[in-house]
Amino acid sequence: MEKGGLPKTRLSRIVSLYLPFWPTERVRKRLGAGAPAPDAALALVGREGRRRVVLSVDLAARKAGVRPGTPVAKAQALHPDLTIMDADPQGDRAGLEKLALWFQHRIAPIVAADPPDGIVLDTSGADHLHGGEQAMLAAMVQRLRDTGITAKAVVAETLGAAHALARYGRARMLVVPPGGVVAAIADLPVAALRLPEGIVDGLHALGVSRIGPLAAMPRAPLALRFGPDVARRLDQAFGRVAEAIVPVRPVESVEVCRNFAEPIGAAETIARMIGTLVPPLCQLLEERGLGGRCFDLLLYRVDDRAEAIRVATAQPVRDARRLIRLLCEKIETIDPGFGIERMVLAASRAETMGARQALSLLGEADEPDISGLIDILSNRVGMQALYRCAPVESDIPERSFCRVPALAPDDARDWPDHWPRPTRLLPRPEPVQAMAELPDQPPVFFIWRGVRRKVKCADGPERVFGEWWKGDAELTTARDYFRVEDTSGERFWIYRAGDGEHGETGSQGWFLHGIFG
Repeated sequence: MEKGGLPKTRLSRIVSLYLPFWPTERVRKRLGAGAPAPDAALALVGREGRRRVVLSVDLAARKAGVRPGTPVAKAQALHPDLTIMDADPQGDRAGLEKLALWFQHRIAPIVAADPPDGIVLDTSGADHLHGGEQAMLAAMVQRLRDTGITAKAVVAETLGAAHALARYGRARMLVVPPGGVVAAIADLPVAALRLPEGIVDGLHALGVSRIGPLAAMPRAPLALRFGPDVARRLDQAFGRVAEAIVPVRPVESVEVCRNFAEPIGAAETIARMIGTLVPPLCQLLEERGLGGRCFDLLLYRVDDRAEAIRVATAQPVRDARRLIRLLCEKIETIDPGFGIERMVLAASRAETMGARQALSLLGEADEPDISGLIDILSNRVGMQALYRCAPVESDIPERSFCRVPALAPDDARDWPDHWPRPTRLLPRPEPVQAMAELPDQPPVFFIWRGVRRKVKCADGPERVFGEWWKGDAELTTARDYFRVEDTSGERFWIYRAGDGEHGETGSQGWFLHGIFG
């Protein structure tokens, strides 16, 4: 390895997604309207040798006492109304790989299926793009729940620890802090180490049922009795031995790669290699009439670990200079270890992109192109942190706008201009104490955040009614908005909840909703 290697700047963060009912939930999704009722117990069966046994169950069957490995005859005796269908292990694995590809496009570049019921993601350095690790896990679990898939998610420093906690831990979502792996898995059963069933039974015979006591035992007697598997799994769980994650790749992915005769590790060398990989990738995209929206740089180390860089763009691009700049900004996050022996650059998400005119005709002024700036900022702070507001057809102020991507195309809708709107709208209307002559007069004064403000002049009211078609609670609600200016010259947007006369229209309390510039 060359001198000048990069220092270790980030810890590995591995996410294990555990889908306990994946085969049965996949069957229900595939059958659609013809699937068994949601509360009907379902079991998928297959053969183990000459026996016909249950391979997968849903939640209702598990509550009835049916478990994987139970003979079919016994399962039917335990639950006479049990719905039995043939298992499809190959289809389950194919579906799991498709789901892994979906996560690869949206979460992180290194994603692999973990058959028969899991997915593994290396999210090192990518969590900030999704609002942090806790928010990232919540979004993944919620997205799966919305599609009818039950999931548990754990992020830890090693694949072994994340896998164990996802399947044997109690938490539905868990973020293990750096350095907390040993304490987190110490009380888990030894089966969580992915040991063969015979070794687990042998450890139980010795009176060892938890990982903590097992880790404290001498290695030599364990290796003599059970072979190298126990020590290897412990070292993988504690991060002493690397465990490779082989990412899934699309069948027709656009990618280029380069192998090195000698491992590389210096930042300057990595930047130079990025400069040699990007132009051929852009050429491939141009030949296919595509532009990339998401680019992944995978760096395979000599110790079987992989580092990854992901950059995204607001619009389809195949500009080599822009991509080189975006990728090189991420070099400082790479840990080359003892050296990098292979680099792969892939356009993990591409869209159709036609030819574009480079120069305008007849001296027309070019529209400023800010997409490069948008790309730089979004890859630093996250795509979700960069947005603009677009109008929504609603009279309720807090519902009259939505967040859209920074370069999303404009639609035909426009902001209402029949009444002035404040420059700053508060996230939630804040209650104020006010005195006013009812029913249609503005307040004489109001107290907001402990400061008494005397109203000098006002305009209004502007009455806004509830959206009755959205719920019974809004059938009679109303608000009266006023623009008021206090004696110091500051202007505010306040409203009374109600029409000032009828109690069913609102609480008749006063609220401050916005501030004019």
